[in-house]
Amino acid sequence: MAATPKKDPNKYAKNANIKADNLQKTVLSVAGIGLMMLGLIGLALEFFKEDGTLGAIWDWLWDDTTHLIAIPAVIFVLWLFNNWITSSAKGEIKKAGNTPMYIMMAIGAFYLYRFISTGVL
Repeated sequence: MAATPKKDPNKYAKNANIKADNLQKTVLSVAGIGLMMLGLIGLALEFFKEDGTLGAIWDWLWDDTTHLIAIPAVIFVLWLFNNWITSSAKGEIKKAGNTPMYIMMAIGAFYLYRFISTGVL
C-alpha cells in the first residue's frame, strides 16, 4: 500500500506577513483602471465616428498602393516596441513593461480632460 503524504500544518505560515493594500493603493488602482477604460472608449469612439482621425488615417492608408508600404513599417515598429518592453531574461522584470498601460492611462486622461472642458468625449 502507498503511504499517504504527510500534511504540513504550517503550509500557509509563509503568507503570514502579507499585508492587504491600503485605501490609497486601492483608489489609485481603480483610478488607473478607470483611465485605461476611458482611453479605450475614447479611442473606439474616435475610430468609429464619421470623420474621425483614425478613420482618416485608415482611409489614407488604403487610398493608394504606395501608402501600403506603411503597413510593414508599422508592423516593424510594433515589433521593435515589443522587444523593448519585454524582458530579456527569464525572471527579469523591466520597468518598460508598464509603458503600454501608462500610455493608455495618458490617453484616458486626455479624453477625461476633453470631456470636462468641452463636454464631448
